[in-house]
Amino acid sequence: MKVAGLVLAAGGGSRLGRPKAEVVVGGQRLVDVAIESCVRAGLSPVVVVLGATWLTPLPVAGSPEGSHAEIWLVENTEWATGLASSVKAGLAALQAEVDIEAVVVTLVDTPSVGSVHVSRIDAALRGGAAAAAATYAGIPRTPVGLSRLVWADVAATVTGDEGARGWLRAHSHLVSYVECADLGPWTDIDTPADLPH
Repeated sequence: MKVAGLVLAAGGGSRLGRPKAEVVVGGQRLVDVAIESCVRAGLSPVVVVLGATWLTPLPVAGSPEGSHAEIWLVENTEWATGLASSVKAGLAALQAEVDIEAVVVTLVDTPSVGSVHVSRIDAALRGGAAAAAATYAGIPRTPVGLSRLVWADVAATVTGDEGARGWLRAHSHLVSYVECADLGPWTDIDTPADLPH
């Protein structure tokens, strides 16, 4: 089963004051942290949706032996309309690749999400889940997994600054919830106060 990664990294970071993709945390740009989580989990291709800023991802150091993850850069010219446009752009880029059966979606501003989180969602999809979402003490967050069967429906329902969350809530009977609290708290970076000091 071929599972792709999808990194949503197009936003302008209005509350942060600059695009999150280019922010450096722990010596790495957030965009490279998110890509690395997907590559180390064995996903390929990894689709990176960019918009407010255009970056060339750095090669992933020490990726799994024999893995040659393809990194696809997709431009979202509608990035200012919110996260939904990036979900649509990413799914549209994958739609033409008929051998890709599912995708794991992660956000550029969640450096706490690592390859183990991504691998757990990947495993749920490979186990037959139509959709999967990481939970932290029972609260659904990211990453999120979507099988090809639901892509069109998700793309048709996402709107504004909400990603797949609304679709997942409305179709909870299709979602496998994967607890990840044991991997540490889920954190995101929205304002300068959220940056590690």
